[in-house]
Amino acid sequence: MPSFGNRSLEALETVDIRISKVLHEAIKHYDFSVLEGHRDEETQNKYVETGASKLKFPYSKHNKYPSLAVDIVPYPVDWENLHRFKELSKVIKDACEVVGVDTLSWGYDLWKWDMPHWELER
Repeated sequence: MPSFGNRSLEALETVDIRISKVLHEAIKHYDFSVLEGHRDEETQNKYVETGASKLKFPYSKHNKYPSLAVDIVPYPVDWENLHRFKELSKVIKDACEVVGVDTLSWGYDLWKWDMPHWELER
C-alpha cells in the first residue's frame, strides 16, 4: 500500500483538516505526493511572476493558514500524463465521499488547467 513520505507529511501539516482527511484516505488507494499546502507571501508572489499562479498574496487559498488548497501529483511524477491526473482525481473524489467532504474541487475541473491543484469551496 502506498504511503506518504516526509515531504508530503510536512505539507499536509499546513492544510485544513478536511483536506488532510481526504488525502489520508486517498493514499490508501493510489500513490501520489503532496507538493504544497500553505504558501507564504514570497513564494506566492514568485509563482505569480513565473506564471504558476494568477493570484498575488494574500488572495490564493494557499495563503490561508491552515491552507484551503493543496497541490498533489501522481507518483512517479509525469507532468504530461493527464490520464494519471484524471485517475488520481477519481480517487480523490471517492475519498471525499468516504470521509464526508463535499466541498473539495479540482483545479482542472474549475479552469481546465492546474492539474495538481485542489481547493475547498468553503
